[in-house]
Amino acid sequence: MKNYNYELAVVISAKIEDEERAAVLEKVTGYIARFGGTVTEVNEWGKKRLAYEIQKMREAYYYFIKFETTDASCSSEVEAHIRIVEPVIRYLCVRQEA
Repeated sequence: MKNYNYELAVVISAKIEDEERAAVLEKVTGYIARFGGTVTEVNEWGKKRLAYEIQKMREAYYYFIKFETTDASCSSEVEAHIRIVEPVIRYLCVRQEA
């Protein structure tokens, strides 16, 4: 069985409270687990200035989540669910070469 490694970059709105942000991050990692993935690392970069204004915001919180899965459709399922999580303003899921 082939293992797929992914890195998911998530940019979360700076307008929400710390507890809400933690809940959003938990929801995202929950989606990974639900669709057959295993989170290997969560790297929090903290609040950073955006390269350009998004939804009238100049700053946001950056998280990089590494996960692995044996199900090739896991990343697309996770992306489909992250897309509708309101405080997530941008995301990008990239498959990493082993």
